[in-house]
Order: sequence, then structure tokens, then C-alpha cells
Amino acid sequence: MVKVLFVCLGNICRSPMAEAIFRDMVEKYCLGGEILIDSAGTSSWHVGARPHKGTLRKLDEYRISSEGMFGRQFIKKDIEEFDYIIGMDEMNIRDIYDICGKPKHPKVMRLLDLTDKKADVPDPYYTGDFQETYDLLLDGCQRLLEKIKSEME
Repeated sequence: MVKVLFVCLGNICRSPMAEAIFRDMVEKYCLGGEILIDSAGTSSWHVGARPHKGTLRKLDEYRISSEGMFGRQFIKKDIEEFDYIIGMDEMNIRDIYDICGKPKHPKVMRLLDLTDKKADVPDPYYTGDFQETYDLLLDGCQRLLEKIKSEME
């Protein structure tokens, strides 16, 4: 089983949106039994909280389920448990390395590095632009799924 963890700062906007989008894609390709998906935040601010209302509205708009999603904090053990740890921006990547106590790790990557888009997914908690976030995450998740599928062959 391939395990994917999406990581942002608070785990209420970008990473849960990516988790839901990716889970929806994986299910549509009938790979649900082969890919486990989760999300986490580098901070503890929203542990146990549902995703942000803007994230939930955007997922509802595209008929993507957010069922069972609650915020959790990224922990050191995640580096061992997951095959892919996908950060939303450069600060998330630095925080992941700080939490893990490792300067670099091949499992850790920034989502948009898989695309030809800008490097960081802007945080809609601050920008208010959940559509831009959705569009960037959709592209990044499609590229990630292509990468994983090619590596599974």
C-alpha cells in the first residue's frame, strides 16, 4: 500500500483540500485499496477541527467528500509511516524537516514541484482565494497520481 500525507500549516485549508481531492481521484481510478491518504498541519492550532468553511464550500461545490476529516499535527513518526510527504509551500517543507530532525529526505516534496505552476500553494486562510487553491491542488494532485501510478507499474 502506498501512503500519502499532505501537509500545510494548520491542516484546515490546503492539506485537507488536497487530501479530499486526491482521495476523490484515487477512488475514480479504483485505487482506493492501494493508496492511503491523510493530511496534517505543522502547527497544533487546529487539532481536532473540521476543515475551514471555505475549504468545505469549495469541496461541496465540486461534490468532493470531506467526511471524517479532522485536523491533526504532523509528527516525527510520519516520516517513517508515509511514502510521500507533500508540503504545500517552502515553509511547510522547512517545518517538516525541523520536526523530523532531518535536513532533507527523499519522501518529502512540495506539491507544485510536480507541475509547471508557481512553486507554493498560497494559503487561502490569508488570501481568501479558495478557487485558486483548488485549481492548483487539482493540477498537483493529478501529477502526483500520475507519478504514483507509474511507480506502481
